[in-house]
Amino acid sequence: MADSCLPSARPGADDRPGKRLGAVLIGLAAWTATTVSGQDIERDPINYGAATPRNVVAKLQDRIAKGDTKLAFEPAQGYLQSLLRELDVPESSQVLVFSKTSMQRQRISPRTPRAIYFNDDVMVGFCVSGQVIEISAVDEAIGTTFYTLDQEREEKVVLERQTESCLLCHSSSSNQGIPGHLVRSLYVDREGQPLLASGSFRTDHTSPLPERWGGWYVTGTSGRQKHMGNMISQGPRRPEKLENDKGVNVVDLKGRFPTSLYPTPHSDIVALMVLEHQVGMLNRLARAGMETRMAMHYQSELNKALGQPIDEPSESAQSRIRNVAEAVIPYLLFRDEIELTDRIEGTSSFASDFVSRGRRDSKGRSLRDLDLKTRLFRYPCSYLIDSRAFDSLPREVKSLIYGRLWKILNGQGTGKDDPQLSLEDRTAILEILRETKTDLPDSWKRAT
Repeated sequence: MADSCLPSARPGADDRPGKRLGAVLIGLAAWTATTVSGQDIERDPINYGAATPRNVVAKLQDRIAKGDTKLAFEPAQGYLQSLLRELDVPESSQVLVFSKTSMQRQRISPRTPRAIYFNDDVMVGFCVSGQVIEISAVDEAIGTTFYTLDQEREEKVVLERQTESCLLCHSSSSNQGIPGHLVRSLYVDREGQPLLASGSFRTDHTSPLPERWGGWYVTGTSGRQKHMGNMISQGPRRPEKLENDKGVNVVDLKGRFPTSLYPTPHSDIVALMVLEHQVGMLNRLARAGMETRMAMHYQSELNKALGQPIDEPSESAQSRIRNVAEAVIPYLLFRDEIELTDRIEGTSSFASDFVSRGRRDSKGRSLRDLDLKTRLFRYPCSYLIDSRAFDSLPREVKSLIYGRLWKILNGQGTGKDDPQLSLEDRTAILEILRETKTDLPDSWKRAT
């Protein structure tokens, strides 16, 4: 489930009457079938629907088909817990959304919220008594792929890839035509229906906390910092005029819905913050990869037509690649991240589970180390630089990203959009990357 860059929207943006609302998050959210450049992703070189996917879900399906593994069915949650184990997705990543804004919206309400689970490679959506489990995966070939798993006991289950159905149900121009994700915050009524007249927000790490998590349950403390989590409109008054005092610093969801229907009783505030960042980063990486592949294909076809060498650089193609590379860098380095004024603390083991997955340098530091006092992470460089999504980028765009990153971290950034990092942060990020990132250019290792 993935996009390029989703800055916070103001109330009312993208909520035009008659427009079908996109998934609050990964409701298998895939956008339109053409990119910002107008190129059809169902044609060469992408061939989105016909392409052979390369992702962790496809590999799991291969193991199931060969009889090497089997998903266990349980009466309460079907295949959910077995699927999470096979995909190495921690239960502690559970976050709960109760707005009716995804594929199985008839199953979703404040009494039966939809659960989302995630790691760096995959996101899983579960509804109580749902017909299917929804899955999206980072894909080395085509950026993001989508699957469903029927919640009926079968001898040999099938993780079914979805293409047209996702593109039709969750189309939007917000990701400039690249299949991806969306996190949205909005006001909802007691049935979980979005109150679109009150507006909505797209959210990521640049969004002020008072705009976040409308339509979501949130467990954890944020001190004096307000947010929209746990808020349900009960009457005719405009919800945007109300204070959400009872929805903040909630550590227990008992009484709001039957928490025993889910693997854990949490919708951890730290998991929500990490997920928001991750969605924006994966979206940008997916767009960078797909646009680069299309630009290089266009370049080779143009050169063929002109009788020039296939690899002769085309200025238009190179410009497209530079543009998507430049869209990655500011978000990667947390430019415009909001400053926290009070400590954030979750209620589950998510924070420790997340941090434990990081590669560490000789000083014990990792890009997954959390701060949660003044900002999300201790070191302002996305942990997803060490992920399948980043590693599978074409070399043409990856080399540009590494080149710009090197200049910024060495205090040589001159772009107007360059993040302003302290010397301490720049030094720490450089040292961590040199010891933990295996595909750095040789120039990074030689230079001091």
